[in-house]
Amino acid sequence: MKQVLDVLQDSTIASKNGKDHRSRFWGVYKRVAEEHDGEFLERYTSDMDIVLVFSGLFSAVSTSFIVAMEANLTPNPSDTTNALLTQLVDIGLGNLAAAGSAPATPASTWSPTTTALRIQAIAYASLSMSLLAAFGAVLGKQW
Repeated sequence: MKQVLDVLQDSTIASKNGKDHRSRFWGVYKRVAEEHDGEFLERYTSDMDIVLVFSGLFSAVSTSFIVAMEANLTPNPSDTTNALLTQLVDIGLGNLAAAGSAPATPASTWSPTTTALRIQAIAYASLSMSLLAAFGAVLGKQW
C-alpha cells in the first residue's frame, strides 16, 4: 500500500508544492491509512498472543491425558507373569496337559478395546489441531 501511495504522490496529477487539494488529500489519506493499519496490527498481534497461550496450555493438558491413556493400549505385564507362573506350577505338579492347553502369554491374545482406540484417536486429533493452531499463530505473528 505504501508503494501505491508513493507512486500516486510522485505522479504528475498532484503538484509538487503541496498546495493542491489533491496532494493534501493523499497526505491525509496516508496518515489515516497508517493509523488504521497500526491499530489493525496491534489488535491482531495481541489476539495471536492469546491463541498461542491457550493452544500451548491445551496441548500440555492434552499430552498429559494421552500419556495417561497409553496404558490402555498395551497388555498388563502382570497378566503375562501370572500366566507363565501358572504354567510353571502346572509343570511342577506334573500336569503337563493343562500347561500346554493355555497360551504361553495372554498378550498374544490381547487386543485393545475399540473404545480405547477411538478415545486415543480423538485425543491425538485434538492435540494435532491445537499444535496446528499454534503453528498458524506463529506464522501470523511473523508475517
